[in-house]
Amino acid sequence: MADSAIIELQGLCAGYGEVQVLWGVDMNVRRGEITALIGSNGAGKTTLMRVLSGLIPMQGGTYFADGRDVAGDTAAQLLAHGIVHVPEGRRLFGAMSIEDNLLMGAYSRKVSRAELGRNLDAVYGTFPKLRERRNQAAATLSGGEQQMCAIGRGLMSAPRLLMIDELSLGLSPLLVEQLVAALRSLNAEGMSILLVEQDVTTALDICHSAYVMDMGRIVRTGQGAELLADPIIRDAYLGVLED
Repeated sequence: MADSAIIELQGLCAGYGEVQVLWGVDMNVRRGEITALIGSNGAGKTTLMRVLSGLIPMQGGTYFADGRDVAGDTAAQLLAHGIVHVPEGRRLFGAMSIEDNLLMGAYSRKVSRAELGRNLDAVYGTFPKLRERRNQAAATLSGGEQQMCAIGRGLMSAPRLLMIDELSLGLSPLLVEQLVAALRSLNAEGMSILLVEQDVTTALDICHSAYVMDMGRIVRTGQGAELLADPIIRDAYLGVLED
C-alpha cells in the first residue's frame, strides 16, 4: 500500500443480499486530499460509502485503511479508526438541539469535558451559524444549516477521513458555496475528505482527484481539472457538447 493512501480498495464487490451493486472497485484515497466520487443516480456511490463505513459487508476484494486490513471490521471499529460517514439526508436528531446533535458525534470517544469544549469551539469556528443557533432544535434549521450540523457532528468524531454523501443535495448555490469554502478550509488544515456528489461541476472543482462510477464500476479516474475538461465527462454529466 502506498504511504500516501489513507484508503486503498482492490477488487471490492458488495451489494444487498443476492443483488450485487459494486463490481471490482479499485480506489485510492490519498491522505490530506479531497477525493471525489461522481456518477449518475443509482451508480453505486452510496453503496460504496456504506461499505467503507461498515454499514454493509463486502462480498469480495480488499479494503485497507492506513495499511491495515479492515475488510471484516464493524461500523464501530471503523469509526474508532477514524472513518467517519456523513450520510445522505443528514440524519439529525430533529428534537434535539444543535449542540446535543454535535455532542452525539463524540459519544464513542473517551475525552475530557475540556477537550469536548475545544472540539465544539472548532466546529463553531468552521460554521459560525451553528454557534448562534446552538440551543435551537435541529428540525427547525434550514437545509443548509442542517448540512452544516451533520458535517459538524462528523467532525466531533475526530475523523482521519471525513466521507460526505451528497453535500449539495437540495441546497441553493449560495449555501453550496459556503459549504465548499468550509471543506476547502478543513482540507487546508490537513483533513482528508471523500466527497460523493451528483453535482459534478462542484465535485471536480473542489477535488484533487476523482473517480467516475457507472453501474457499480469505476470507469474513469484522474485529477479534478483534467476530468472537468474531458469532453466525454462534459457530455455525459454536464450536458456540454463539444464542437
